[in-house]
Amino acid sequence: MSVVLPPSARPSATDPAGTGLPTTRARRDGTVRALAGAALWGSLLLVTYWWTAGRGLQDLGGWATGLTSLGRLTGLLASVLLLAQVVLMARVPLLESAFGQDRLARIHRWVGFCSFDLLLAHLVTITWGYASGELHQVPATAWDLVVDYPGMLLATAGTVALVLVVVTSVKAARRRLRYESWHLLHLYAYLGAGLALPHQLWTGTEFVSSPVRTVFWWTLWAVAVAAVLVWRVGLPVVRNLRHRVQVTRVVPEAPGVVSVHLTGRDLHRLPVEAGQFLGFRFLDGPGWTRNHPYSLSAAPTPHALRITVRTDGDGGRRLATVRPGTRVLVEGPYGRLSARTRTRRGVTFIGAGVGVTPLRALAEALPYAPGEAVLLHRHRDHPLFAAEFSRLAATRGLRVVDLPGPRRGAGSWLGRGTPPVDDVTALRWLVPDVAGHDVFVCGLGGWAADVRAAALGAGVPADRIHVEEFGW
Repeated sequence: MSVVLPPSARPSATDPAGTGLPTTRARRDGTVRALAGAALWGSLLLVTYWWTAGRGLQDLGGWATGLTSLGRLTGLLASVLLLAQVVLMARVPLLESAFGQDRLARIHRWVGFCSFDLLLAHLVTITWGYASGELHQVPATAWDLVVDYPGMLLATAGTVALVLVVVTSVKAARRRLRYESWHLLHLYAYLGAGLALPHQLWTGTEFVSSPVRTVFWWTLWAVAVAAVLVWRVGLPVVRNLRHRVQVTRVVPEAPGVVSVHLTGRDLHRLPVEAGQFLGFRFLDGPGWTRNHPYSLSAAPTPHALRITVRTDGDGGRRLATVRPGTRVLVEGPYGRLSARTRTRRGVTFIGAGVGVTPLRALAEALPYAPGEAVLLHRHRDHPLFAAEFSRLAATRGLRVVDLPGPRRGAGSWLGRGTPPVDDVTALRWLVPDVAGHDVFVCGLGGWAADVRAAALGAGVPADRIHVEEFGW
């Protein structure tokens, strides 16, 4: 069903309760976010207090002692943030579901760069301070520290690993790397963190200066290591042994787009919801180690999963020819573009191109009455799932609005086939009651940001705009 802007008069979506659909999961997610933030900031404040209690402020009165004191403080803060970064990378389900992949990635990026900057400051100030504040003595002192101090060679190797991670995380470098290559290089952060532990154990006085501090640091390290071993390694192994996912068939959906149908054992025990994505490794030959994140394009069932992907990337080209029976390793699920974030009866789905795939799954799985759900689908020539959306319109009352044509350009989420009105006005015309809806968005980063800006301008509160970005 297509609607040309502006639409004809129609009834508004209903919200008989008036207050939407508050859920226990939403309250729990808010609690987890608050506790996680408190734990991070509390740890940073605690090590700062210990530095102050250890004459950290008084030592700032001298040049050499001041440099050494700043070196101690920056090292402590960098250590806390480095361990927090490891936990953020560990795919802990409680954090993934509370924050969502996009938000968690932004926090991880901020924590990572702050940790690295503090690490560099630690290296410079502590070495300069040990050189009695004499700049010309810094090279010789640095050599002595690396060669003679216990654990320093390992810490130096760990620093090199972290430099590799940070350099490849800069946007200019990321654009030159495939996602799969960057993902593999990013795992060196675990190596960098692990190589730093002996240095902290053998030469870090803050680690062993009191039983309370020793317990604190050992607890942080234990949590980080356990998170990696349990959630990053153990859980994927157990789930893949249990479910034994494999390909059943590959179906062309449109030029350059295919759907891959999957099956497995006891899939009802895989806690994935419509709208979420998983990491996939197809065991069909060289390159199987590369993890590819794909969203489900249909609501999961106890016996089947479906993903829909473009075939212009390395992973997509392989999937166009993958054979039935090919084993698949899965990780996840990830993402908050699911029923857990819904708070209102009315829902608006906005997707572009292949970004409509998780919205297709949500439109199938979410409960709604006729008139309560609308899909705005921007596409070029071949709208995905046209027949499936038509069935949902006929059987569920989903209103589907096609927005054909290439994007108007940066700064607008609309296609060139829409009338020349601004984004906010267009959204209000297409969905007059959008301010009372939950808005689910999936697409490329810049386009998704433009949709979010239009939704905010149309009166949708920020906490009811749920965005999943993709692209590299």
